[in-house]
Amino acid sequence: METTNKMNESSSVDCEELGSDFDLKSLEEFGSGRIHWNLPVESLYEQSICRQEGMIVRNGALAVKSGVHTARAARDKFIVREPSTAGDVWWSENNQAFSPQKFDQIFCRLKRYIANMDLFVQDCYAGADPQNRLAVRIVTEWAWHGIFARNMFVLPVDQTAHSSFKPEFTIVCIPSFEAIPSIDGTWTGTFILLNFERRLCLIGGTGYAGEIKKSVFTVMNYLLPCKNVLPMHCSANIGTQGDVALFFGLSGTGKTSLSADVKRRLIGDDEHAWGDEGIFNLEAGCYAKVIRLSAEDEPLIYRTTSQFGTILENVVCASSSRSIDLDDDGVTENTRASYSLNRIDNSFDGSVAGHPRNIVLLTCDASGVMPPIARLTPEQAVYHFISGYTAKVGGTEAGLRDEPVITFSNCFGAPFMVHHPTVYANLLREKIEQQAVDCWLINTGWVGGPYGVGERIRIDYTRTMIEAVLSGTLQDVEFVEDPVFGYEVPRACEGIPEGILDPASSWPSRDGYLARYRQLAAKFVENFRRFEPRCPIEIRVAGPRIESLGSVS
Repeated sequence: METTNKMNESSSVDCEELGSDFDLKSLEEFGSGRIHWNLPVESLYEQSICRQEGMIVRNGALAVKSGVHTARAARDKFIVREPSTAGDVWWSENNQAFSPQKFDQIFCRLKRYIANMDLFVQDCYAGADPQNRLAVRIVTEWAWHGIFARNMFVLPVDQTAHSSFKPEFTIVCIPSFEAIPSIDGTWTGTFILLNFERRLCLIGGTGYAGEIKKSVFTVMNYLLPCKNVLPMHCSANIGTQGDVALFFGLSGTGKTSLSADVKRRLIGDDEHAWGDEGIFNLEAGCYAKVIRLSAEDEPLIYRTTSQFGTILENVVCASSSRSIDLDDDGVTENTRASYSLNRIDNSFDGSVAGHPRNIVLLTCDASGVMPPIARLTPEQAVYHFISGYTAKVGGTEAGLRDEPVITFSNCFGAPFMVHHPTVYANLLREKIEQQAVDCWLINTGWVGGPYGVGERIRIDYTRTMIEAVLSGTLQDVEFVEDPVFGYEVPRACEGIPEGILDPASSWPSRDGYLARYRQLAAKFVENFRRFEPRCPIEIRVAGPRIESLGSVS
């Protein structure tokens, strides 16, 4: 205990100059506990070890556990419903309403709970574009969450920037504090409460770092469309000729793996925005899923797992040898690595680039009927963007089974979209048409049958197809129009077997394929009905043509 106290005193004194003039006390939000202001990674490592939050593994990464929650608790996220912002929110299962009175009640109790607690504060920015960034203060109970914040967001450049930092939104994450459902109106003791009027987010009952990251993203999804800027759940990279590519998709579809290309420079792996001047990263780091990560298939990401400053969340580690096992899902399938973008050898400096030349919508089709690649018209791209069809892969959300769960997640990120999906879709369509962007659908799911029968498409095949897209070589091949979905499928792609490009030919039974094909088309149509009233006719007709189903054989 004496060692802990000395370390706390040392780190606090060492970093006093990195505190903000606009501090927590000025808001009268918190008590008299010790505040560790903007500690660097080295000090946070020491704090984490001393507080028994994790262990340093071979080659320097910090292995930690997030506790009971090893994935996002999507059902436990709420938005405070108050007059100044209620009209802007699409109230739905992903945007559950919470009363201002209940929010104040929990916040008051939380402040008493942490009144004498050591807290770790990181002042940072969401957004690489100075014109569109948000000053975010992240207050945490655990030191390693401070490292996570430093990895994931843009840091003030010097002492002057630290002292003048004024937060525009504050995230408070206290994993050991739980709500009382019968009193607070939550579903469980876990809660993620966003209050746009108060510019405040409260997180309790979970230590999963992804809640911090996605809370910031949700805030940006609320604020940016009001500035005609499109927030996007996508990765991005750039070629040697300055050609930008965007990869939309849910976790597990390949956003991180496919954008980390040794032949291109990585702008970011998960969250971006598209403004009048081009695209920019909303983060400064990556939060990659690392279960069964391969040095051969994903060398850039693999190297980060053995570097100082990387957080390995819920990765299995041997206590004696301090070696990690990326194949072990004993804790969770959703093992994660958080690391700064500058840890990727070919990351793009500045994280701000021009307009995209190609957009790739990634889907993980567990039905095994969608082609591995298809070309989309702008209207089809918007239709599929609103639909957000994919399969959730085990572990990314609490309660998911090991086998994929077919889902439609509007805008490829429904849990984080605050406005109605058509708000984002209209912005996307406008920008696609203004910049004449080529749009593609890539299936990283199953071929030769559904999950349990067929096999997942090899990542090297997917990389080959994406390389053909980005190089422009697919422009010269013959395409055939799908009779129901209407998108165009290439008849050939160098390096890809014919049976992969034509899913029906690889199934054991053509009748079985057609039955699943019809089922999937019907699901698309049924899902889209809730969006039709706010969509123009040209988007509504860009989906599957049900009247054509009977003629498919």
